[in-house]
Amino acid sequence: MNNQIVAMILAGGKGTRLEALTRKIAKPAVSYGGKYRIIDFPLSNCANSGIDRVGVLTQYESVVLDSYIGNGEKWGLNGVRSLTTTLHPRQTEEGLSWYKGTADAIFRNLDFLDSLKPKYVLILSGDHIYQTSYKKMLEQHIARSSDCTISVIEVDPKEASRFGILVTDESGSIVEFQEKPRNPISNLASMGVYIFTYKVLRNALVRDARKADSSHDFGKDIIPMMLKGRKKLHAYVFDGYWKDVGTIASLHEANMELLLNKHPDTISVIKGKNAIYSEDTHSHPQYIGKKAKVKNSLINQGAIILGEVERCVISNEVVVAEGAIVKNSVLMPGVKIRANAKVDNAIVAPETTISQGEEINLDGEEVILVTNRRKR
Repeated sequence: MNNQIVAMILAGGKGTRLEALTRKIAKPAVSYGGKYRIIDFPLSNCANSGIDRVGVLTQYESVVLDSYIGNGEKWGLNGVRSLTTTLHPRQTEEGLSWYKGTADAIFRNLDFLDSLKPKYVLILSGDHIYQTSYKKMLEQHIARSSDCTISVIEVDPKEASRFGILVTDESGSIVEFQEKPRNPISNLASMGVYIFTYKVLRNALVRDARKADSSHDFGKDIIPMMLKGRKKLHAYVFDGYWKDVGTIASLHEANMELLLNKHPDTISVIKGKNAIYSEDTHSHPQYIGKKAKVKNSLINQGAIILGEVERCVISNEVVVAEGAIVKNSVLMPGVKIRANAKVDNAIVAPETTISQGEEINLDGEEVILVTNRRKR
């Protein structure tokens, strides 16, 4: 598999709906599940699929993300015949500019792809949480002689307008596609996971780059153009847990689903046969004090729990002092909850301190984000 396919991970988005969490770091670098960063999931999926040539396209606030990815060692993608490369917008003879869209980002790295001479290209989003192997998807792509295969999942019809929506015939061929429509024609949504036959993709990107009126986006331009050109597009039906954590509420919900097991496949994200690899922070062991009360919580190494936590996801170097009560919350790395403070239904941003006796969102129905600068 590794000799014929290259993965390209789109990891340059701002993630503005995550508010202060993405003020200084890219969305794929945001913490999740006490131990992970979001980018761990697509990179681990590639490693578990035997895909060991990976380009990660970064743009917005990329310093932390670049440093975290490094040479791909965390995911075993730094061997003699493997390659992990971060790809930034770069100055050329035409000048310097940001990537104009998802398709433009790949187009401007065609030289990188050409140098690797792939037969197929896997294009992924860097900000989705799911666990899979792409092997069966590639096998289907090859068996059907597809030009493009799109991984799809059924979503709540009320949420369908947030996604690229498609319709298939009985054979699984895609016959209609809408990008984030106001009135969706179905609830079959694109996951933003594509396998393209490289020659077909390259030609489509070159054609699209010449169009002045194009937004240079896969959903808005490339997929519709390929459908119009009667290329072979097929859907690959994904059966498992998948989460787009684009908002504070959805990020909190995804963390809580690890604890409450609301989805039958949720826990496999952590304990499945295909591991999710991440950074070892080399923290001290977690410590649970004599007076501490811990219920239904995920607690990472380096945490010190002296107070009470219930339904919480707790990252490394977190301290919950004696007398503090934290419920239904996500505490990101370095959070300090001082004595007798109370926090409910919140995400507490990295390195935030909750003062002694402070009360945050008690009995609040909506999830809030708490930072050192402000409470929202």
